[in-house]
Amino acid sequence: MAELKALLFDVDGTLADTEEIHRQSFNKAFLEAGHDWHWSQDDYRELLKVTGGKERIQHFLQQQYPEFSVPGDLWDYIAGLHKRKTAHYVEQLQGGRIPLRPGVKRLIEAARAENYRLAVATTTTMENITALLESNLGPDAMQWFDAVAAGDMVAKKKPAPDIYLLAMEQLQLAPEDCIAFEDSYNGVQAARAAQLVTIVTASEYTRDDDFSGAALILDQMGEPDAPARALYGTLAPDDYLSMPVVREVFARAAECA
Repeated sequence: MAELKALLFDVDGTLADTEEIHRQSFNKAFLEAGHDWHWSQDDYRELLKVTGGKERIQHFLQQQYPEFSVPGDLWDYIAGLHKRKTAHYVEQLQGGRIPLRPGVKRLIEAARAENYRLAVATTTTMENITALLESNLGPDAMQWFDAVAAGDMVAKKKPAPDIYLLAMEQLQLAPEDCIAFEDSYNGVQAARAAQLVTIVTASEYTRDDDFSGAALILDQMGEPDAPARALYGTLAPDDYLSMPVVREVFARAAECA
């Protein structure tokens, strides 16, 4: 019988509603570099279908400015733009502008208290992960996680399963030992391709995504005094995402596997 041993978390949109700050940071980097490019919220919602910040810029240029060129290597130029974007983003994090979503800190602390292992599986950079977790959970937050699979550690980003496979390799666990937490179509596709039971908390930029394959879809993780709403599946035995609910979702999915 499958036994839950680890919780694997996506970051952007799942742990925190970061995407709007990411969008603003991209625009600051473009302006700083002398470009008149500006990503509106609608633009960014469409661009989020492309995973990875550098890949997003590359896709944008291919679609909107196919003749754009720079002296030297274009990918190196894109990487430089992305580095400046990351600096703007981290500055906002350190300024306390990006709290964790409701219930995230509570669930992570509950999992730690019950000796579950924790991991991160994301396409964002290690710098972004560290800044988000340390600003919200404390200076030792990265030590709470037994595995961190991030950024460019894999060749193929979500919706490919590679980042989840890497996290499980770091944990030395199998899919039947783990559960994933996601907020987007690409994230669910990646987690399911890695054969992981998946819980979704829809975010501002992904609320209209197709989450087919997820075992439970919520509007948020919720708190005891601020219930979550189940968009698909059953939120029981509590009305917020507690460890008993996580175990129940995992057990039901294991029975159906």
